Amino acid sequence: MISFIIPTKNEEKIIEKTLLCLSEYIGEKEIIISDGQSTDKTILIAKKYAKIIEHKSASGQKISEGKNMGARNSHGEYIVFLDADVYIPNINSFFQKAESLFKSDKNLAGLTVSIRVFKNQETFADKMVFLIFNFYNLILNNYFGIGAATGEFQMIRKDVFQKTGGYNENLVASEDYEFFRRVGKIGKTYFAKDLLVYHTGRRAHKIGWPKLLTQWVLNGFFVLLIGKSYSKEWKVIR
Repeated sequence: MISFIIPTKNEEKIIEKTLLCLSEYIGEKEIIISDGQSTDKTILIAKKYAKIIEHKSASGQKISEGKNMGARNSHGEYIVFLDADVYIPNINSFFQKAESLFKSDKNLAGLTVSIRVFKNQETFADKMVFLIFNFYNLILNNYFGIGAATGEFQMIRKDVFQKTGGYNENLVASEDYEFFRRVGKIGKTYFAKDLLVYHTGRRAHKIGWPKLLTQWVLNGFFVLLIGKSYSKEWKVIR
């Protein structure tokens, strides 16, 4: 069984496309929406496809908290963490290949894949940035044995999630790379370059690549060096 975990906050514009895609997967699955108090139609839409877990605290839900809450309520052998705007083409053959990688290598703890912006929304800058990021993740995972993966797609074994203790809920940003780095200390991580997922690229399109890349680099270094995010808040972009 695969447990799909998606943290959400006001995702009515895109969530149905993502959930329709996941619903096409014919294997045993569960889809869990971990919602951070959406005020739009996100939950109403998601209820048609998924189990809903709502964050009840007065404080806003961090992405790390949403992922952890979803995973701790999951029952699958594998957990797939996705952003709400992710689309997986040819989903059945995609996960047939992904599961075969885990089954053929018992030491494989985590899997990540190539990321691209939707073709009809993709800019030249998007192409260049994700070409570099995909290559960066390929080198770190497959050649240096260092777990590295963006939050758009991370697939791990359930027991590995339990061993790591989940995402660091103190982190506002860079929780994805920090988590996957710890996954890589438990077992092998792998970048499957022939597997591809798409997303909207909305944050870069909204604030611009220079600002977003600066935020990514600063957050990455701060988390690596002092265990804290540079950003005090990761603002919702819709």
